[in-house]
Amino acid sequence: MKNFIPFLKNKSKEDQSKIFVPSRRDFLKFSSLTAGGFLLGVNFQCAGPKGETITFAPNVYISLTSDNEVILIAHRSEMGTGIRTSLPMIMADELGADWSKIKIVQAEGDEDKYGNQNTDGSFSVRMFYEPMRKAGATARHMLINAAAKKWGVDPSQCITENSQVLLKDSRKKVDFGELVEALQTMELPEPASIKLKEFSEYKLIGTDVAIYDARAIVTGQAKFGADIDLPNMQIAVIARSPVVGAKILSYDDKSAMAVPGVSQVVKIEGAGIPPGLDKPLEGLAVIASNTWAAKKGRDALVIEWDLGPNQTYSSAAQLKVMAQSTLKDGKLSRARGDFNSAKSSATKVLDRTYLAPYYAHATMEPMAVIADYKEEGSVEIWAPTQHPQWARGAVAGALGIELPKVKMNVTLLGGGFGRKSKPDFVVEAALLSKAAKAPVRVQWTREDDIHHDYYHAHSAQRIVATLDSSNQLTGWNHHTVFPAIGATANAAELHPSNGEMELGCRDFPYDVPHIRIESHKSTAHTRIGWLRSVSNIHHAFAIHSMMDEIADARGMDPIENALQLLGEDKDLTFEGEMEGNFENYGEKLEDFPWNTGRMKKVIEEVAQKSNWKAHRDSGKAIGFAAHKSFLTYVACVVLVEKDANGNLSIPEVHYAVDCGIGVNTDRIRSQFEGGAQFATSLAMTSAITFEEGKVQQHNFDTYQITRMSQAPRKIHVHIVPSMIKPTGVGEPPVPPYIPALANAVYKLTGNRIYELPFKI
Repeated sequence: MKNFIPFLKNKSKEDQSKIFVPSRRDFLKFSSLTAGGFLLGVNFQCAGPKGETITFAPNVYISLTSDNEVILIAHRSEMGTGIRTSLPMIMADELGADWSKIKIVQAEGDEDKYGNQNTDGSFSVRMFYEPMRKAGATARHMLINAAAKKWGVDPSQCITENSQVLLKDSRKKVDFGELVEALQTMELPEPASIKLKEFSEYKLIGTDVAIYDARAIVTGQAKFGADIDLPNMQIAVIARSPVVGAKILSYDDKSAMAVPGVSQVVKIEGAGIPPGLDKPLEGLAVIASNTWAAKKGRDALVIEWDLGPNQTYSSAAQLKVMAQSTLKDGKLSRARGDFNSAKSSATKVLDRTYLAPYYAHATMEPMAVIADYKEEGSVEIWAPTQHPQWARGAVAGALGIELPKVKMNVTLLGGGFGRKSKPDFVVEAALLSKAAKAPVRVQWTREDDIHHDYYHAHSAQRIVATLDSSNQLTGWNHHTVFPAIGATANAAELHPSNGEMELGCRDFPYDVPHIRIESHKSTAHTRIGWLRSVSNIHHAFAIHSMMDEIADARGMDPIENALQLLGEDKDLTFEGEMEGNFENYGEKLEDFPWNTGRMKKVIEEVAQKSNWKAHRDSGKAIGFAAHKSFLTYVACVVLVEKDANGNLSIPEVHYAVDCGIGVNTDRIRSQFEGGAQFATSLAMTSAITFEEGKVQQHNFDTYQITRMSQAPRKIHVHIVPSMIKPTGVGEPPVPPYIPALANAVYKLTGNRIYELPFKI
């Protein structure tokens, strides 16, 4: 799975990052940005697959210009998370720059220049927090030394503020721009001499900072994928295989070519089975002078398909088989004690099965990408991609050209959720531009998006919990089955990987003496991919729904039940219990331990801030769940009620979050507010189903997302203060919300929720 789940591939060693002055050649490449100024690079060094050090060339640049402009290059993709703001603001804060005068430039996709640019898996801040600080601090150190030399004073007497160096206890100050000439002849300081600021000295980190692109977005000036317009650009829409693995037997394009504006029909060869994570589906592309003509041309195509082995596939039928498989022993993933013994001696046994459907990403901007292939064998791409290097490599491979001949420009993304890390749509545009001998924009419609996604896998889970005569939880047996992500590239993968099992399942944290966790075989009949929170979605739904039921069986308050079962404060190691290594989202346990004390803290925080006891005592319908994902601890409380028409409404949601140091608190809250809306859709309205191998949903009328009337009205996000290393916030909001909502609905209706999506 390390080949497929991006957050398990990206391990960083912060103390190996280096600061350097780029070469003259690199300087000239960026002359349009530097305008004769000073350019500083950050060289990130990351741990390779066997622990060896892999060195990447300049990843991030700080540019100081003589007119006092500070330019920061953002090397991650912006899709609403604010990462294009948060990482540069770390540098700016260490530097002492005036944030209102900062200019941020988006980096092109180039691993040699910028290192890892994969914006996936909620790891951007945790990976780059320290290197960004070091970069800003190095530039600050050099500016201070240049000013001190100018004034003939000791550098310790100088500070930076608002893009100026100030002499303490004096009115002397100098703009950064006035020191650029001195910086250009200055030697880089020794890393040991660089002192990072104390947290109390920061003016940006730990505060609300609006996203850099906000004004451009609301005024329509921001450039998303579909906003790029090139001279003589053609538009392509594609009739893709309706069933994964289908092949074209024959086609008639005469009627399509007769549509005014249509210039060409091009066949795209698919990979077949397995379909691959980076390859297009088989299809016919209609290339035209405008989108309408391309769509009308596609409608006029006559295609005879060999639908292949998936043409009889029914997701409902498979889900039944998956659920039945959990009644037997599966592949052991974790074991503690003797669960069978606990079950045979139990006073009470709870045996429950939980079902969840396929989900589509349904990003607000469907895929749109532009490619311009040149006769000399190079291509320039404009793509809303989360993973520019993967896209660049996939394009080079598909065209049979060398990697340096692919230039990858990264636009803003109208949502991502993991869908736009897969480069299939980028490859489509490159192939069609070469065929058309012109720039081509491939435009996906909403129906294309719903029909041809890399779906979040549907799942069946059975949990058996045992209680003894003292009402103590003695045993926990979790069976989980869902098509593995790896099966999209390797059809022989029938079990989820250890990495997928660790997304909320085999890292079960509660102090239960007898634990048995198992997976079961399942075949992938469509393209499976990662969606925001990945397997944490269905694992958290099952686990925390069962935890609520256990609390009921024990006659305990759900929060008191969770706190008691977490036991004493400690770091969990799972030593001797797991098959294979504990992957911990690609990080060492000693660097990011699983700490029960931190989990208890967020539970206590959400109980207090949500007024949990008072709501419970007043009989309000209120639900709770707590879950750790992507190294972040989250507790969630959801209130529900029925409106005047008898429909479910969600008046209030509370989150307590421990994500370590909160870099941009505005973005943390925004991610959790959006995460609650996203999770409401997954819980109540969204589901993808297959019959005869084809997706049955088409647009937002049949694949529904949360409407305003259904959305939570108030979402409170309580950030637990912390000085521990920062962790991710893009994905952790989703997992605990769904079971907290389901548990609240149980309190409202008396009916337990065992299948998603649910309606009342």
